[in-house]
Amino acid sequence: MEEIAFYTLAGAPKSPRDLIDEVRMGEDLGFGSVFISERFNVKEACTLSGAVGAVSEKLGIATAATNHNTRHPLVTASYAMTMHRLTGGRFSLGLGRGMGPKFDGMGLKRITTAQIEDFVGVMRRLWRGEGIIGHDGPCGKYPRLALGAQFDEHIPMTFTAFGPNSLALGGRAFDAVVLHTFFTEETTRRCVRLVKEAAEKAGRDPDHVKVWSCFAVVGDHLPEEIRLKKMVGRLATYLQAYGDLMVETNNWDPGVLKRFREDDFVRNFRGAIDGLATTEELEHVGTLIPDEWLADAATGSPEQCVDAINGQFDMGCDGVIMHGASPTDLEPVVRAYAAQRDASGFTHMTANPGGVA
Repeated sequence: MEEIAFYTLAGAPKSPRDLIDEVRMGEDLGFGSVFISERFNVKEACTLSGAVGAVSEKLGIATAATNHNTRHPLVTASYAMTMHRLTGGRFSLGLGRGMGPKFDGMGLKRITTAQIEDFVGVMRRLWRGEGIIGHDGPCGKYPRLALGAQFDEHIPMTFTAFGPNSLALGGRAFDAVVLHTFFTEETTRRCVRLVKEAAEKAGRDPDHVKVWSCFAVVGDHLPEEIRLKKMVGRLATYLQAYGDLMVETNNWDPGVLKRFREDDFVRNFRGAIDGLATTEELEHVGTLIPDEWLADAATGSPEQCVDAINGQFDMGCDGVIMHGASPTDLEPVVRAYAAQRDASGFTHMTANPGGVA
């Protein structure tokens, strides 16, 4: 089922070795792809990608996302080519803009749209076997870059996009775009339209640029405290990190965000709420977040979750990443989805999450 995917090591895993069982179970359940998020602890993307490639046979694999400025371009190009050859073409290199304050702390410059677009061009040329001499562009100055003239490959690239500039960049330069969790229906439809229109303006076939919904799937078969963490805790963490962008994108009431930030518990909490808050603390946070902000997710029975997932396809998304849960958590939903799936609607999807059928 190439149109559905999951994130491995969702949240804060106890061990990266959990990936092995997750990937094997995800493949057995029929997921089409697995996405890999990166955190600078035990979730380094290159290592995890190789592990997924080693223990899977059919799953598409995408980083969603790593950042272009944390590795030398030749290292990144080699990583992607290695994964491409290791997996028989199942790999998509996925990039994201990242968070400015994080880069400030690391001593790195904040990422710009121009840098990403320039970097994409460099990757495409290297994978085609070109030697690049004296590159001087937004992504940096490089005297000589080359993988070797023997290469002539197209490795799909995926972009995790949020704002209009990023969505347009995804449409004109990437093979697939991953949206954000807790997008409203209006926001999702608008984002799909922006990506497809940007592709068309760039002279590309908009059907060849896949849009993936990143959709929270938190069914009632999970314990209540887990549901609270995956819904309230997760959205609260997003509001901690980039609440203004979430509110602006979804056209939510900024007064609610102001009250959330001014709450004594939230203001004094150190760390990510979804990772560190207790159940009682999450219950308090839940009183600060309106129900309608949490409504755009798959909840309820497995069948109700499937209805919500199908709604994402109705909004124009090509694929759905069942976000924030492991394959074990998602098993009853995936089985319910498979029982009603109409394969004729997904003939454009491939084993590579950014590939073209």
